[in-house]
Amino acid sequence: MGFNCGIVGLPNVGKSTIFNALTSAGAQASNYPFTTIDPNIGIVEMPDERLYKLAEIYQPKKTTPTVMEFVDIAGLVKGAAQGEGLGNKFLANIREVDAIAHVVRCFEDPNVVHVAGKVDPRADIEVIETELMLADLDAIEKRLFKSEKLVKTGDKKIADEVNFMHQLQTVLKKGEPVRRMACSEEEATWLKSYNLLSSKPVLYVANVEEGTVGKPNPHVDVINAIAAAEGAKVVVISGQVEGEIAQLPHEERKEYLAGMGLQESGLDRMIRAGYELLGLITYFTAGEKEVRAWTISKGTKAPQAAGKIHTDFEKGFIRAEVFHYDDLIRLGTESAVKAAGLLRSEGKEYIVQDGDIMLFRFNV
Repeated sequence: MGFNCGIVGLPNVGKSTIFNALTSAGAQASNYPFTTIDPNIGIVEMPDERLYKLAEIYQPKKTTPTVMEFVDIAGLVKGAAQGEGLGNKFLANIREVDAIAHVVRCFEDPNVVHVAGKVDPRADIEVIETELMLADLDAIEKRLFKSEKLVKTGDKKIADEVNFMHQLQTVLKKGEPVRRMACSEEEATWLKSYNLLSSKPVLYVANVEEGTVGKPNPHVDVINAIAAAEGAKVVVISGQVEGEIAQLPHEERKEYLAGMGLQESGLDRMIRAGYELLGLITYFTAGEKEVRAWTISKGTKAPQAAGKIHTDFEKGFIRAEVFHYDDLIRLGTESAVKAAGLLRSEGKEYIVQDGDIMLFRFNV
């Protein structure tokens, strides 16, 4: 799995339409709130031109991309943290994902009802953020109630953690999401175990009218300003366009996009932004049997990267033979890469780089 991303937003902002376009999973999409109740899940291949270039060179029997998972979570409404609109159920679904793609409506259409009666991206974002933070505040206060009793035992570590929870409580009461907090390594470990909703990284997805991607849009400007203030990313996408692209054969998609003045689809841009959001990279294994892409976190060392293939590879790791995709493309063949002295033998401390092509040596 590349990563797991929950698609959230208010009702009728285009979440399910975008989900359908990205995954072709056929989630129900209609013009009334709460069409989506149980989360829909779609698995999509990661589009990576490098993988297919490698397949051209190696001519393998099998080519395997890495994949990612989109989860279409029902539209949240004001009061979700208190259970409004099946809110508790929907908030629980968000806890299970690695990142949040927050779809925000940036189109005017009198035929599509807006739950607040008008298109207002800032207000829409604040509603969702507030519900996530209220749910987190409730969770932290319940945890504090239990943990504060243990402080009396004199355990300094528990006292330090309780102090950290009080900091979280203060931040949430100020109306700030937890993801903006600076944390020490130990605090980050505690925070991860709490699985707070507002601690998850957010990608804003501005859903615009067909034909307006890349054109001035005051609604998108508002989202860009909000994202810039918190260091988040924004992807501008048209659910309508993505739906049309999804119906086309793969070879016709580039021509269609070029006709609209676009170089890549919204799916490609969402995945790239999601990768950056979660600090993920791709390495490859390549040979006559299979060319395959693997997703790992930045900073992963060679044995742990090997463990992505099989746990035995990590346990019995000896070394990794490594060269880079760019060198292979520049020189044309693996033999030429070896002749140029660009194939290296790396040990247990080697940090895998995006675009590495690797062969692992290990003891059974």
